[in-house]
Amino acid sequence: MAAKTAPVISRAMEDYLKAIYELAAGDSLVTTSRVAAAMSCRPASVTNMVQRLSDLKLVEYQRYKGVRLTPAGTRIALEIIRHHRLLELYLSEVLGYTWDKVHEEADLLEHVISEEFEEKIDQALGYPRKDPHGDPIPTKKGEIDLERVGRLWDMVAGQETRVRRVSDKDPNVLRHLGSIGIFPDVKLDLVRRDPFNGPLYVRVNGVEHGLSEELARQIFVSLP
Repeated sequence: MAAKTAPVISRAMEDYLKAIYELAAGDSLVTTSRVAAAMSCRPASVTNMVQRLSDLKLVEYQRYKGVRLTPAGTRIALEIIRHHRLLELYLSEVLGYTWDKVHEEADLLEHVISEEFEEKIDQALGYPRKDPHGDPIPTKKGEIDLERVGRLWDMVAGQETRVRRVSDKDPNVLRHLGSIGIFPDVKLDLVRRDPFNGPLYVRVNGVEHGLSEELARQIFVSLP
């Protein structure tokens, strides 16, 4: 009897698995509308892909409720995320890319590098635990250290905190935050917050800056 061959997982499938993982909070269901927004796809296209992933036992799909990854789907998602974040760090530390440019480049390369190349990058970087934006890098075994953090916008004025990670989705945001010295592991003093949803003022390296809600929600900091 011929041995069963492993199903071929396309780049698009990997992208969906990664998106579902990043959208989920723990083991929660993710609605297909949220997946569609994240993937910039029509809801009908998302439903079709989710059904294909369900057939491959990579997701559990509940019609009208949402989708969650199976253990097999989670392993694939974490492998792609590991590739992506190692590539981001390699592009930044070795090739000199600024942190606002590495995400797009890593998106292009994450699907095509070999496991040997991944291991060489990991070794060359000294087995790092975080990428340039502060996101944890999954281990080779598919383990990930999910640190408890809060959004800067939700912190109370008068507190001192430290940046743990910054959303990498918008290069313009990263360029602006970098220009005022906000990077992972930087200490912030929360000076004050203007009333009526006004900006939050923080002191970075002795200089005060105002941050809108849009910006402050993309900065994740240590919890008090």
